Amino acid sequence: MGNESLSFIFLNAALINNFVLAYFLGICPFLGVSGKLETATRMGGAVTFVMLISSTCAYGIHQLLVAVDAPFLQLISYIVVIASTVQLVEMFIKKFSPSLFRALGIFLPLITTNCAILGLALFQTNKGYNFAQSLVYALGAGIGFTLALVLMAGLREELELAEVPNLVKGTALTLMLAGILSLTFMGFAGLGG
Repeated sequence: MGNESLSFIFLNAALINNFVLAYFLGICPFLGVSGKLETATRMGGAVTFVMLISSTCAYGIHQLLVAVDAPFLQLISYIVVIASTVQLVEMFIKKFSPSLFRALGIFLPLITTNCAILGLALFQTNKGYNFAQSLVYALGAGIGFTLALVLMAGLREELELAEVPNLVKGTALTLMLAGILSLTFMGFAGLGG
C-alpha cells in the first residue's frame, strides 16, 4: 500500500470509497445535519478538521506503540485523541460562532462517536500509510464527508420547495435520497482499478 500516489489516495477517500456513501460510516450527522446547506458545510469543515488532527495523532501514536511493542493500546488511544480533539473544536465553535454552535446542537459532541473518524484512524494504520499519505487520506475522507453532507443538504433544501406526496415526506424521502446518492457514488468504484 505504500506505493500508492497521493492523488489516488485522495480520490479513493473522497469519491471511490467515500466514508458516508460507500462505507456507511458517519450516518448520524449525515442524516441529522444535512437539513440546511450552511449547517452541513460547517459540520463538514469541523469533521474534516477533526479528521486531520486525529489522523496526525493516530500516525504518531501508532509509531510510538509499535516502538514500545504495545499495539493493543491502539484503539483506546485513538478514542482518547478523537474525544479530546472534538472537545477543542466544540469550545472553539462555542466561543467564536455561537449561532453555529446552536445550529449543530447535539451533533457537534456526537463527532466524538462518529465512526468515520475512528474508521479513518484504523484504516490508515491497517493500510500502512506514511505520514504524508495519512494526511492526504484524512483530507480526502473529510472532503468526501463534506461533499456527501452538502449534496444531501442541497437536495433536501430543493425538495422543501417541491410538492412531495405525504406518503414519502420526512424520513422516508431522506432515506431514499441517501440510497440514491449512495448508488451514485458506487459508480465511482470502477475508478479504483
